This record gives sequence, C-alpha cells and structure tokens, in this order.
Amino acid sequence: MTARETANPSKPLVLVVEDEAALATMLRYNLEKEGYRVAEAADGEEALTVLAERKPDLVLLDWMLPSLSGIEICRQIRRKPATRELPIIMLTARGEEGDKIRGLNTGADDYLTKPFSLPELMARVRALLRRAQPVSQKGQISWGDVSMDLASHRVVRAGKAIHLGPTEFRLLQFFLQHPGTVFSREELLDAVWGPDIYVEPRTVDVHIRRLRKALNCDTEADIIRTVRAAGYALDNEDAA
Repeated sequence: MTARETANPSKPLVLVVEDEAALATMLRYNLEKEGYRVAEAADGEEALTVLAERKPDLVLLDWMLPSLSGIEICRQIRRKPATRELPIIMLTARGEEGDKIRGLNTGADDYLTKPFSLPELMARVRALLRRAQPVSQKGQISWGDVSMDLASHRVVRAGKAIHLGPTEFRLLQFFLQHPGTVFSREELLDAVWGPDIYVEPRTVDVHIRRLRKALNCDTEADIIRTVRAAGYALDNEDAA
C-alpha cells in the first residue's frame, strides 16, 4: 500500500499511522479541516517507509498495528537522530494506567485512549506542535554544568551533547529559568504543557524520568530534586 499525502507544503505535516480505514479517514478529514497536511500509513512497515522518505511534524500512532506495533515504531523513531525529537501522540484502546506509562516511557509525548473526543485530539495536536516549534528567543541559559542554547535548540552538560524531545526541552528550559524553586505537578503542567490541554499529573513523572535519564547519562549527579508531597526543583541535595 502506498502512503497517501495531501498537498500544501506550507502547512505542518501529520503522519497518521492507523490500520482502521474508517478511523484513518476521519482523522485525515479533521486534520485537513484544521489546515494540516496529512500522510497515512496503514501498518508499521509502511510507517517506517514514510519516515525514511520525509520527516513529518507530528505522528499520530496507533498502538496495535500489523507487522510492527506502535510501541516498536516509537522506539525506532527515538533511536534515530533525524527523528529523535519528532512529536508523537499514541492512540490506543489500551486504557490501563500501566499501558499509558509504558507508552510514555517508550517515547510518546502524549497518549489518548480510544474512543476519544476529536476536539480534544485536535487541541493536543495544536499544543504539541506549538511546543515543538523552534524557540523564538535567542541566547543561552546556564546552570551548573548545564547549558541550553535557545536559538539552536541544543543542550550540553559537562561538555557532552544531551538529546531531548520537545517536551523534555521545554521542561528543562522552565527549570533553568527558575532554579531552586519547587514546582508542583500541576504548576509544571500549566507552564510546560499549557492550561488549554488536559494531561494527567502522572505524565509529569514520566517526563521527569526521561529528562533525568538524558541529563545524568549514568555518570553525572542528579540535578532534578524530588520534593516529597510537593513536586520537583532544579537543584540537588547538596545545593538544597
């Protein structure tokens, strides 16, 4: 099957990876109505082919797919430098908390359980695309041995490049702008995800773990402090 793509190169491109033809058609219709270009893939192998040919701006990824699961596709996207920061929303009928945590831990930026509200999905697409846009302000933010270049969207710690997804980048940027301040999960959701979209507070914990893993590299000191019953802060036990 050949992936289908709508034309208009000035608009963001959304790759819909969905094997249910009716749902794929509905998603394409609503995304085009919102002004997006749409590429489609009906199975995992086709999705990887599309990704190898051109890079979309966002992927709507079904968990249960023929040939390769959405989880495996997500892993492969995150392994490759060219697509490591690609925003991913996982769509699935698996609604248990453990499934959500697994999807987010694999590398998804957001997770929506079927059946879902189309207005909610479109709001999440808009919010994730907005967060993934290159940071408009220029300059650098530094704290300790961490340096963030806002113009080039790069992070370095102790002289080593740190690869972050769009959500982790914004999360770190917020921490770097407010070092030492403890923020609750709800405050982080409002600041990083935005007040116009609902995300479960537990999602913050998942992204904090991903940010820690990227920053620490198993050798550096942990600079994200967990404050029991309060939230998180950019500092460490020695600096507290």
